[in-house]
Amino acid sequence: MEPRFNEFMQAIGEPLPHWRGAQAPGREPLIGSYCRLEAVDVERHAEDLYAAYSQAKDPRDWTYLVAGPFDSLDAYREYLTRIAGLTDPLHYAVIDLASGAALGTLSLMRIDPANGVIEVGSITFSPLLKQTRIASEAIFLLMKYAFEDLGYRRFEWKCDTLNAPLHSGLDLASKGSFGRLLSTAVGIATPHGFRS
Repeated sequence: MEPRFNEFMQAIGEPLPHWRGAQAPGREPLIGSYCRLEAVDVERHAEDLYAAYSQAKDPRDWTYLVAGPFDSLDAYREYLTRIAGLTDPLHYAVIDLASGAALGTLSLMRIDPANGVIEVGSITFSPLLKQTRIASEAIFLLMKYAFEDLGYRRFEWKCDTLNAPLHSGLDLASKGSFGRLLSTAVGIATPHGFRS
């Protein structure tokens, strides 16, 4: 495809005359090969998540998040109760298909169907989930859902600029197959979904 240029000789994308916006995300589970994403449910997920987060050697994973750390299951359950019914952000539990346990959470947020923009954030992966194929697949499932099923044109990643471990992880991921997936997905996002 030949690039298009405006009157200032700036490269611009194709017009989208039929763009009608995207759909708001729902609460249906998203199922992959290694994990399932379920809308957070206090009764089903609180104990697993608290146990998984308790595997951390210290509370550093909570530094860049708006909530936590939690010193008891009751405190975590209270937090989960507050966020479980929200639609923006819409929080998901990441369920390991092999064990059936919830190992972390993430959310879709700043949901803007009219402009086709959605963001992933509040990523809270336990030590049992970090740097695993389950973690990669969880992000992929949200991207695929946003682009293919809901019709979004842009998928953004909320990340504190001072969160060095996440940035170094993204740098490493960008050099591997997940990075190729991300760049491919971003490069071919259209109002009609993925194209190969």
